[in-house]
Amino acid sequence: MEEALIVGGGIGGLTLGLMLARSGIACRIYEAAPEIKPLGVGINLLPHAMKELAALGLEEKLAALGVRTAEAAFFNRFGQLIYKEKLGRAAGYDWPQVSIHRADLHRVLQDAFVAAAGADRLLLGWQCVRAEENGTAHFRRAGRGEDLPPQRGACVIGADGIHSTVRKQLYPEEGEPIYSGVNMWRGVTRWAPILGGATMIRCGWFTHAKIVVYPIRDAIDVEGWQLVNWVVEIETPKYERWNWARAGRIEDFLLPMRDWHFDWLDVPEFLRRADVALEYPMVDKDPLPRWSFGRITLLGDAAHPMYPRGSNGAGQAILDARALADCLAAAADPVAALGAYEARRLEATAQVVRTNRTTPPDWILGEVHKRTGDKPFATIDAVISREELVAITDAYKRVAGYEKEELRT
Repeated sequence: MEEALIVGGGIGGLTLGLMLARSGIACRIYEAAPEIKPLGVGINLLPHAMKELAALGLEEKLAALGVRTAEAAFFNRFGQLIYKEKLGRAAGYDWPQVSIHRADLHRVLQDAFVAAAGADRLLLGWQCVRAEENGTAHFRRAGRGEDLPPQRGACVIGADGIHSTVRKQLYPEEGEPIYSGVNMWRGVTRWAPILGGATMIRCGWFTHAKIVVYPIRDAIDVEGWQLVNWVVEIETPKYERWNWARAGRIEDFLLPMRDWHFDWLDVPEFLRRADVALEYPMVDKDPLPRWSFGRITLLGDAAHPMYPRGSNGAGQAILDARALADCLAAAADPVAALGAYEARRLEATAQVVRTNRTTPPDWILGEVHKRTGDKPFATIDAVISREELVAITDAYKRVAGYEKEELRT
């Protein structure tokens, strides 16, 4: 088979490139950025994603850079515990859940790809301007007007993110991502371990304010403090276009949480001491009817951008990469391989997109908010049963593809 041309050197593109290289399939990755910068903040790798990364020999390296998250805890905005559940290996999975800085994950994938395929297979500073169904792609040097000769491969994979050039070519009338009505502020704070230092916390509800908190680096100083990722979500009518690097201001969102002084975390002080804060809207796109056209297909956010609820954006891109690498290895005809890949992943990811809109794990917070009238409760058992709480999270695991027994098959 000819080389595969991968448009985009993000998590999905690099994972696919590494999987192809390990399978003996040549590929090249074209990234529009002239240099790889440490963008973003924290990210969660659930057991289904870690299963694939472990198969690539990356588990120990990622776990050493991040935190093996062992527990999820849900609280209302008064700091009252609603529900706890074990995560990763603590829950009996064969793989951990790893919370990690996005830049650390990206660097591990980039280094692994270069080691497996060669540095000359990662081409920086080349923006895709057009792809053809015969497997030819056209690239221009960003900001310089310099063009590469037409690049011909077995296939062109658009892994170029939510504003994908390849997707826009395939669906020119689609328009911008769809705003959820919820704006997000994300950042990191250096802080002493919270609730044991391996807990993913969800607190509040976005009609007032919701915060998600989890550690992404361990023991960053002599006192044993951690680098802790946080995400604040608030219903907001106005928003700015999605941009990983837009700086946020604490004062724009702190007011609804000004009295969140809990025995397990002083939220206002925690946010005021942030090292960095970024702002971008919660957006997604409607599922597409198809991804593959001749020798062109889509992967990751280019194929199925989704709300960042349930920690599944990067995980689904990694599952895409596994499916596409397997299909390309199994079929001599690239068109047939892309069709088989689409059949495996299109509806599976569409279900995650739809579920993230309606009933992600966070819906526990919404259900309690609705039943209590946004007031403190005497006991959680009088509000909602443990069976109902378990059912919400278990249903999401089935949709997203990380139900424990299914992963073992």
